[in-house]
Amino acid sequence: MKLLTFKGGVHPPEKKFTEHEKIQKAPLPEKVVVLMAQHAGAPAKVVVEVGQQVKTGQVIGEPQGPISAYVHSPVTGTVTSVAKVNSAVHGMAVEAVTIQRTGEDEWDLLPKLDWTNASKEELIEQVKRAGVVGLGGAMFPTHVKLNPPKPVDTLIINGAECEPYLTIDHRVMLEMDEELLEGIEITKKILGVKEVYIGIEYNKKDAIEYLQKKWNGKVKVAALKTKYPQGAEKQLIKAITGREVPSGGLPADVGVVVQNVSTMVAIKQAVVDGKPLVERGMTLTGEGVNKKGNWWIRIGTPISWIIENLGSGFTEGYSELKVLMGGPMMGIPVPNLDTPLLKGNNGITVIPEQKRESTNCIRCSYCVFACPMNLQPYLLDLLARKKKYDEAAAIGLLDCIECGSCSYICPANVDHVKSIKLAKKVYRTLRGGKK
Repeated sequence: MKLLTFKGGVHPPEKKFTEHEKIQKAPLPEKVVVLMAQHAGAPAKVVVEVGQQVKTGQVIGEPQGPISAYVHSPVTGTVTSVAKVNSAVHGMAVEAVTIQRTGEDEWDLLPKLDWTNASKEELIEQVKRAGVVGLGGAMFPTHVKLNPPKPVDTLIINGAECEPYLTIDHRVMLEMDEELLEGIEITKKILGVKEVYIGIEYNKKDAIEYLQKKWNGKVKVAALKTKYPQGAEKQLIKAITGREVPSGGLPADVGVVVQNVSTMVAIKQAVVDGKPLVERGMTLTGEGVNKKGNWWIRIGTPISWIIENLGSGFTEGYSELKVLMGGPMMGIPVPNLDTPLLKGNNGITVIPEQKRESTNCIRCSYCVFACPMNLQPYLLDLLARKKKYDEAAAIGLLDCIECGSCSYICPANVDHVKSIKLAKKVYRTLRGGKK
C-alpha cells in the first residue's frame, strides 16, 4: 500500500492511549457556560436574558455579519448569567451565557429536511441555522465553507488526526460511519463535486480497511503516512491531490474543500435529524488523569467537571500538571479549569509539565527541514524578537500554520511558535486587522 505524504513534518510520540476506547455518552452537566465567540469571525449576539427558561437546542446567540454562527443552548434550564468571562482560547474576556440545568432535555429542533430533494440553498441554510462550525479545531462557520468563492471539483474529508494523544476522529470513523457517509453525501451534493477522498493516517489501519470495505468505493480512502502535521489542510491537499495552495490562498483556489470527519456527522445530524450543534465527541486523555476515554459531551461543560466526573480526577505523583484544550502540539494551555468546552475542542489532554530551558539558536536548520510550509522558522523568530514585522511578513510570516514542528525539533528549545504568533498578531493589528 502506497502511503501519501508531504515534505517536512516531525514524528512526536503518538501516545494514542484511547484508540480502542469506544465513545461513551457523558451525563448531563449541572450547568454550562456557552461562549458567544466559539467560531471564527464575529461573535454571536446574545438573544436571551437572565431568568429566562430555555430548551435544549434553542437559539441563545444569533450571528453577526457574514462570518459568524448561531449558538444554541446545550441543556434545558434557566439562564443565570449573561456576562463576559475570561477565555483561554481568545486570550481575553468574551461574552457568555451561563445556564443552570433544571431537568432532562426538552428539545427545540429544526425542521428535518429530505436532503435528496432539497436545494443547495436550503441545505446550506439548514447547516447555518444549526450553528455547525469546523470541528477539527479551526471553528470556521461551515455554511460559509460550503459556499466557496470559486468552483471546486474535489472534497477531502480529514480523518488524519495527526495530533498525539487524540483519538475521537478515529472512533467516529469506526463507530459512526453511516452518519459520516450520509454527511459526506449531503456535502457532495451541496458542492456539486464528483471526487471525494477521506485521508486517514496509517496508524489507524483498522479504520482504513473498515471504510474501504464498508463504503465499497463510494468514497476513495487515501492512506497517509503517519507524520505530524498530516492533518493540516494544505498538507492534506498536497499529499492526496498533489496540488499546492498558494501563499495567502485558500483550498478553493486549487479546487478543493476540506472538512473534518466530525463536521460531516454534525452536517448529517443538522439536516436529517434537525439537531443543532450542542454536543460533540472529544478525547479525555494524558498521563495526568486517572481515567481516559472518548466521550460524546455537551458544549459549554466546564473542564473541571469533565476531569472530575469523566476522568476521576488528576493522577497523583506528578509535581505539576498541564491541562490543554487539544493535544500537546497545538493545544492551548488552560489557566482556569472553569473554562468551558467549545465547539472546536476535540480533546482535553493532561500531561506532566516539562520545563524547557531555551538557549541560543545554533543554526542547525532542523526547524527548516521540519517546517511543512517551507519557511525559515529560526529567521522568523529572530525578526519577530527584533520587532522587524515587515521583514518577517516578506519571508512568509503569515504562511506559518503554527503547528509547532519547529519548536518540537529544536535542540536549543527555542519556542519559535510563541514569538511567531505574537508577531502575526502585532503585524495584523498594525495593518488594521487585514490578513
